[in-house]
Amino acid sequence: MAVTDATGPRGLFDQKGPFEMPEGFLDPSNHWPFRLWQDGLAYTVDAFQRTALVMDVLRQRGAQYHEHMAQTAPTVLSFESETVLDGATLPRPVNYSLQRIIPPAGVELDLKKRPFVIVDPRAGHGPGIGGFKSDSEIGVALAAGHPCYFIGFLPRPVPGQTVEDVIAAEAACLEKVIALHPEAEGKPVVIGNCQAGWQLMMTAAIRPDLFGPIIIAGTPLSFWAGHRGQDPMRYSGGLLGGSWLTAFASDMGAGLFDGAWLVQNFEGLNPANTLVGKQYALWDKVDTEAPRYLGFEKWWNGHVLLNGEEIQYIVDKLFVGNRLATADIVTKDGVRVDLRAIRSPIIVFCSKGDNISPPPQALGWICDLYESVDDIRCHGQTIVYAVHESVGHLGIFVSAAVARKEHREFASNIDFIDVLPPGLYEAQILPAEAAPSGQSGQEGDPNVLRFAARSINDVAAHVEPLPDDERRFATVSRLSRVTLGLYRDLVQPWVRQLVGETTAEILRGLHPLRLSYELFSDTNPWLNGVPELAAAARRDRRPVGSENIWRNLEQRLARQMETALDVYRDRRDATAEALFMGIYGHPLTQALFGLNADDAPPRSHPGETPEHRRFLAEQGAELRRRLHVGGLREAGMRALLHVGLAERMADARGFNALRGLRDIHGRGLELAEFKQLVRDQFLMLLLDPAAALETLPELLAGATAEEITRLSEGLVMVAGAAGPLDTKGRERLESMVALFKDLAAKAPKAPGEASVAATAPAATAPASGAEPPNPVLDGSPAVAPPAPEEPPQAPRAPAKPAAAKVRRAKAAPTPKEPPPAETSVISDEPTSPPVDVAAEPKPGPVATAPVTVPKRAPAPRRAKAPRR
Repeated sequence: MAVTDATGPRGLFDQKGPFEMPEGFLDPSNHWPFRLWQDGLAYTVDAFQRTALVMDVLRQRGAQYHEHMAQTAPTVLSFESETVLDGATLPRPVNYSLQRIIPPAGVELDLKKRPFVIVDPRAGHGPGIGGFKSDSEIGVALAAGHPCYFIGFLPRPVPGQTVEDVIAAEAACLEKVIALHPEAEGKPVVIGNCQAGWQLMMTAAIRPDLFGPIIIAGTPLSFWAGHRGQDPMRYSGGLLGGSWLTAFASDMGAGLFDGAWLVQNFEGLNPANTLVGKQYALWDKVDTEAPRYLGFEKWWNGHVLLNGEEIQYIVDKLFVGNRLATADIVTKDGVRVDLRAIRSPIIVFCSKGDNISPPPQALGWICDLYESVDDIRCHGQTIVYAVHESVGHLGIFVSAAVARKEHREFASNIDFIDVLPPGLYEAQILPAEAAPSGQSGQEGDPNVLRFAARSINDVAAHVEPLPDDERRFATVSRLSRVTLGLYRDLVQPWVRQLVGETTAEILRGLHPLRLSYELFSDTNPWLNGVPELAAAARRDRRPVGSENIWRNLEQRLARQMETALDVYRDRRDATAEALFMGIYGHPLTQALFGLNADDAPPRSHPGETPEHRRFLAEQGAELRRRLHVGGLREAGMRALLHVGLAERMADARGFNALRGLRDIHGRGLELAEFKQLVRDQFLMLLLDPAAALETLPELLAGATAEEITRLSEGLVMVAGAAGPLDTKGRERLESMVALFKDLAAKAPKAPGEASVAATAPAATAPASGAEPPNPVLDGSPAVAPPAPEEPPQAPRAPAKPAAAKVRRAKAAPTPKEPPPAETSVISDEPTSPPVDVAAEPKPGPVATAPVTVPKRAPAPRRAKAPRR
């Protein structure tokens, strides 16, 4: 017989002295059979306690649901608000309203700053998610000192309410906000989350005069786009046979569509999280998870209703028809909804982790509408996109981390975004220490916001458009019209006769999502004893951790269940995709619905109107005439943009330095005037780079040496605020500094001013004997230089041509490194050489037209109403 201890087996007869039992030998925890039993007892107590607590949380969720839905205007906003405009009082009544957010104690607003307007999605859930917590879209805007407004809605729509009525109501809300803030420096910033984003874009296309910068977060605009194997929701319309099922669901609701069906679709995308992950997270961490769970469920279960006409419009024209991205929607008033009519900067925020509105659907409209970046500039548009690497759909506008980083940067740099020249940019947010200069853009900001110039090919890399898939979805769109027509003629009359208001209300109450809240609530008598059980569990709580064998096994089993459901989801989605591709990719199917009648693409590019081309030509001629107009402001901005274009990067630190100079030397220059100044000089550099640089001496002809020297010093400070320039940028900066130094040497001296260095190179200004420019020959007005020490004047209208011809003035030498005419200054896309846009425009694609942007686009063109 032997006894085992730390030194190994030992015989009893080898024991010297009295026998001693090894330490801990009789402790059950040191032997796995006893530990298994002991852990089992502890785990059983903990599991029963957690179950009682979870049942009580579910009971609270049910009570919260009843309380929430009993309110007249339920919302999950965490900020106090007051109604400013009720949509029910509008000429076309809707269930929307405009709320003014009352800032919390300690938050000071700057009424000079433009207001923010946040619009929540009406896609099955109730309003308020944009201000769900302090770290939210509303929270960061208030923290930046902006007045905030919120556009919410009621659970039930107004009878007869349509999508176009809601668009008109949103326009009325913005008119009200603008009227309340006449002193604000700019139009309101409007944020649209998910479904609200595309609705706002439609409003901005119809009423572009009401909008400042537009931020669309997690918003789909190109509904057919997506990656194979990743975005299965886009196949639903084809696999269900079109939009007839939407009409059937509305008829079963007596003309009202239940938003709970939309929520159930979202949950079906990730069955592992819906069935196991979310519920197990509550059971696993019930001691700490309950408040977060109840807070989210308050919004998630606040289902709303839509009119049947509203949801049918959305499905037919957007989800299945995909007509918004190609300007193929015409309102009942005869106005074509063309997103190219928007004049405000558009910020598209999406995420690779979003399986509801993935990046291809958020960015695909850019590829649908524009052929090149020059095409974007021709429409006077600034488009910025930011792609998050991992956050999910709700996290885009709910996550506190996203609010503290992305939304904070957008809010604090919104004026910078507003003055960006027309083009396509990608927003990059870098930690301050990783930035080239190692400094942040603003005090207390740990990050730096930059905008990198991008091309259409960069966006196409995210979208990955496939012409074969386009034809498949076009086939579904045509099939949908057939099946919807058959349903309306053969089935709909019978359904409407059978389903009335009472039946519809009963059916809504039996929806699986609503039923789960009813079963786990105080209305269920079987749950009367749950509060007492939960209270007893809290009084004698005995939790166990992962070191418990059975607790560890439970956690492993939960992970395996989630993995199994993920495998099921992947197989299901792969099968759905294979069926869709096979059915709608078959040549016979496409031929049956007219897709093989010609080789034209299913959705044609919207093209350009003769009026727009003529408008571009007129504006290009006007810009050429104004190359000689201006003074210190115009010369400084043109030189700064010439240097910055070599970098292909705009940095918030450079803008903040420039804004500081504007505040000191701007002499009352408003933000709108500053924005127009930037855009005009940028477009002049793109239109005719050589002439834009040659005319710099003319702009400074009336300045003193001290003014030119200060201008050169400001140029160096702003250009270097974001860190060292690259080689090309540094060469351009040196050439501009040398030019200003030469001009300062030739300029008149102010009283008491020290003379400039005598070693300055020869000035590049025109010879004193040169004759003034001839407006008849070169289309440029003869402009008298401004008097010294006077504030720079706004550009004047061009003078009338003289009757007699005079000789053309000699052009000044071009500074070093003018941009080549064969390549766009800010993009790598080929462009045609500068053309005299005053001439009659030639037919051809817009991308080959001169790069000009109008100050104000013509009103949206009315489409002819169809004859009855």
